[in-house]
Order: sequence, then structure tokens, then C-alpha cells
Amino acid sequence: MSKSSEASAKQAGRKKISLNDTNLLMLITIVVFVVMYLGAMLILKSGFLKPQAFFNLFNDNASLIILSCGMSLVMITGGIDISVGGVTTLVCMCCAVYLDRQGGNVAMSALIALGIGLAFGLVQGFLVAYLEIQPFIVTLAGMFFAKGMTTIVNSEPFNVAHEGFVALKNTRVSVPGMGTVNKLGEYVNAYVEIGVLVALVVVVVMFCMLRWTKFGRNFYAVGGNNQSALMLGINVKRTKFMSHLLCGLLAGVGGFVYFLHVGSCAPSHAAGAEMNAIASSIIGGTLLTGGVGNIVGTMFGVLSLSTIKNIVSSAGFGEAWWTGITTAAMLCLFLIIQSVVMGIRKKRQLGVKG
Repeated sequence: MSKSSEASAKQAGRKKISLNDTNLLMLITIVVFVVMYLGAMLILKSGFLKPQAFFNLFNDNASLIILSCGMSLVMITGGIDISVGGVTTLVCMCCAVYLDRQGGNVAMSALIALGIGLAFGLVQGFLVAYLEIQPFIVTLAGMFFAKGMTTIVNSEPFNVAHEGFVALKNTRVSVPGMGTVNKLGEYVNAYVEIGVLVALVVVVVMFCMLRWTKFGRNFYAVGGNNQSALMLGINVKRTKFMSHLLCGLLAGVGGFVYFLHVGSCAPSHAAGAEMNAIASSIIGGTLLTGGVGNIVGTMFGVLSLSTIKNIVSSAGFGEAWWTGITTAAMLCLFLIIQSVVMGIRKKRQLGVKG
């Protein structure tokens, strides 16, 4: 092999192993989460050493993982959707009323949840993509509409007593080899709820779609530069429409998973879920400006957000404002890290071109 061929091969190898912006920000999120969780295990110990404590991060946040995946899709295209929390609340209320007061079945209630999410995605996607109304305004109206419809359906909170639903809610999937011995000397397996399996399937499907399909790559192209995407022959309006449609659909799925977790309904359910979804996406490496984001990073963004809240609570700062302060600090920290990293990479790229 000639020297020029060897040089070309080495250069190609470097390109293969080099990290793009999306993967780099995801890697930073994963490293920060691992360091933070290991630090909590070493310092706080109680509440973090048991395997079940780790799996509870997924049990408690399965619905938020799904909502954040949908949010990341929209943010990658350069948009936003703040209606997902309201849609979750509306799904909970409609499904609860249908099951408990109309004698419905679980399968149909799941279809109702999907239908609600799909309806919001269709309407909001059309208004944003084809009528070119600002996504913040459209989804703000969607949030208010969802919250208003929730109270029209029912304004009183109640627990769902439907036998089929309760049986599904109480279903646990054991994680072999990850249990602990309780105070009675009995070995208890760690477990995850059904909603966690749904969330993991969503993460895998969305990750594969964005990474290995032309449809998924269009999201990044549109978010990076609309004009360039148009020149490449990408239907920008349809791509934006599909991002909101999928976000609405995932809001319906996430709403039903949330409903399975809490087993009740109330107009106050899922309060602030849209803000947590946005924060998780940003922490996971999704840029508000669009074009950069990773679904796996988003999942770790949710886990990081939940972990910092657990750390604050375990450290004895149980007041609500401490959670808000630490969440804000963590969000600002990740925004600074993202800005610094992206700035350094751009300087290096300009230096190489020069």
C-alpha cells in the first residue's frame, strides 16, 4: 500500500470515529449522569445503593421520557410544543371517566388516548407547518384548550377502580439478579412497571428512525437550515407537520403511561410536564435552535433531572423551591457546557478549513 493510500485510510478512520455535535452532547449528558449517580451512591448512600432505586427512576419518569422524545423531535426541527402537559392531563381525565363511569375497557381507553394525542398533533402541525403560525403561540393555545377541556370532562379528582385497569397498573416485570434482601431476610426482585417497557420501545424506535432513515435525517436538515433543506429537495412543511404529529401522538402515549402510573385523574395532574420535557431535552443535548439532538441523550436528560431532584430531597432540602433552584442551576450548567463545546468545535473546524 502506498503512503498516500495509508494516509487516506487513516483519515477515513478518523472520520468514522469522530463525534458529531449530536453524539458529543449526548456523551456529555451520559457522563454527567453517571458521575452524579455514583457520587450520590458514595456520599448519600441510603436510597441510592439499592438497585430498585435506580429502576424507580424509570418507573417514576416513564411518561416524561415519552413526552421528552416527542419534544426533542419538534425541537430538532427548530420548533417547540408546550401543549404536551395539557394533553397528558386531558388523556388521564378522559380515560378515567370512560373506564370508571361508562364501564369501558382498557384497550379502548388506550385508543382514546392515542386519538386525543393524534388530534392535537394534526391540528397544531397543520397550523404551524402550512399556515406558518409560530409554534409557541399554536401550542400555547393547545395547552389552554386541553386544560379547559379537562375540567369540562370532569373537575373532581378520583381514583380509578376498574378491575382490568387496576390489574394492568399493578403488573410488575421482574429484573432477574437485581434484587435485595429485605428486613425479614427475604429476597425481593427489582422490578419495572409496564410503562417503562413502553418508554424504552419508544426510545429505540425514535432513535433508529432519526439515525438510520431518510425521514429521520430530514428533521435534522430542516432544523439546521430551512433554505438548505429546500435546496436538497426536502419538503420542509411536511417535515414540520410530521414532527408535531408525532409529538402529539407521543403525548397521547405518554398520557396513558402516566395514567397507568398514578391510577387516578385530576385537573392538576402532569402540572409542569411540558417544562420538564423541554428541560430534559436540553439537558440531553437537544439545541433550541434546532438541527442537533439525540433521543438517547434525551432519556438520560430525564434521568439526570430526576436524579438531581432525588439528591436534593435525600440531602434534607425537601422544600419545593430547592428543587426548582437546583433544576434551574442544572439547566443553566448544561446550556453553558453546550455553548462552550459548540464554540470550541466551530473554532477548530474553522481552523482546519483555514
